[in-house]
Amino acid sequence: MKVVTINTEEIKDIFEALALNIGGKVTFDLDEYTLDFNNSFAKGSIIGSSFNDDISYVQFDMTFSADVRMNISNPKSSPVYFAYCSKGNLSHSFGILGEERKLKTFQTAILSSKREDENVLFFEKDIKTKFTLIIVGTQLADKNQPNSLNVKVKETFFENNLREDFFYLGSYNLRIGEKIEQLNAVTQTGIVRNLLKEGILRIILAMEIQQHTDDLAATSRDANCLTLREMEEIKELSEAIKANPEEAFTIKSLSKKSGLSPNKLQEGFKMIHNRTVNDYITHMRVLKAEILIRTSDLNISEIVYCIGFTSRSYFSKIFKQKFNCSPKEYKFNLNPLAITA
Repeated sequence: MKVVTINTEEIKDIFEALALNIGGKVTFDLDEYTLDFNNSFAKGSIIGSSFNDDISYVQFDMTFSADVRMNISNPKSSPVYFAYCSKGNLSHSFGILGEERKLKTFQTAILSSKREDENVLFFEKDIKTKFTLIIVGTQLADKNQPNSLNVKVKETFFENNLREDFFYLGSYNLRIGEKIEQLNAVTQTGIVRNLLKEGILRIILAMEIQQHTDDLAATSRDANCLTLREMEEIKELSEAIKANPEEAFTIKSLSKKSGLSPNKLQEGFKMIHNRTVNDYITHMRVLKAEILIRTSDLNISEIVYCIGFTSRSYFSKIFKQKFNCSPKEYKFNLNPLAITA
């Protein structure tokens, strides 16, 4: 087993330690670090950044050729780690001899160790793992600023007691996975990229903390009775609808394609998207229509046909509900000379 040791929570030092242990080259651009590697030991990349309020994140997308134990120690403080596994799985323990807990695909975890304890991550060989770790430092939490994020996180998960290890393993959550995909889809550069990523990370933090609250109240776990396979099927169906919303999707066809019952489909879409299946299809069609209005020369009637609607008046009604104007007004505001419908 390969052992990787990280003795800091500072992003710059984390990447230097990772490069030393894994290999590859670290690049840096406006507070964003990237480590790319392709060698006999590991293939993939790791990215990370630091933001205001002592918030950082590190995202792993990699495959190891050997089992790996990653020891993360915090000599100066006890930060809180918010974790999400998008693909594959990994395990965590407090110290080498601690209880090992597995974090599976689509699961969240929140954890923090005593200052003298290590957080130990175990990665299995030949398993592609996508894993996001958001780090909220508590060292600078100042009681003179009681509403700061650091203080709130410290109070929420420690209740003023820093002597005990803390570990929470959440239920499956695809909404957080979608937000992480949005984080990875940011294409802007420079300060705009930095601001967008910071905003999305704060939303992910809010979602993880809310899930912890819901699970403690026993509402989330009772409502979520989908298996991992069912979650994966719902995710695949969601992506298929998002890619081609104009197709004639029905509950019956989606149920046949996935092997899930109509009730399971509705349950999954309500849990993940907070919409029924038909509402999600309609939502994706309207979003595609907006893109076509902005980027194509099609008139409104042609767009209605292209996205799978049969009624222009119905399309105009739901478009106005979302964008607060009719499709024709939207097109006119983009380009007054472009009205052809």
